[in-house]
Amino acid sequence: MNIEQLQTAGAPVALVRSWPSVIDDEQTALDLMMTVRYETGCDRIILPKERFSERFFDLSTRLAGGILQKAVNYQVKLAIVGDFSQVTSKSLRDFIYECNEGRQCLFLPSEEEAAERLGRLT
Repeated sequence: MNIEQLQTAGAPVALVRSWPSVIDDEQTALDLMMTVRYETGCDRIILPKERFSERFFDLSTRLAGGILQKAVNYQVKLAIVGDFSQVTSKSLRDFIYECNEGRQCLFLPSEEEAAERLGRLT
């Protein structure tokens, strides 16, 4: 497990560079969120998209919605970082667009942009 704390112009942000397992269920995601909060004190987390199983990006599994609901319940803001330009599913593209319009979960192309945007969220 490799977690780096980033200082931003706003709130501190945790960048999870590695995690022992792929996030394939809500409990693993919650364990990650609570571990990051305990170890860093951060409630804003950047995760590479590779940390998530393919099931997360298949909206019919409801895994993404369940994980985002856990983040809301535990007041954690997430940024998932990676290349989303090749997404072919209209529903997933719409989901990413709606998330990026909000203030709870962001899908962004770079760690730098994720840190900057998460740091500014209220």
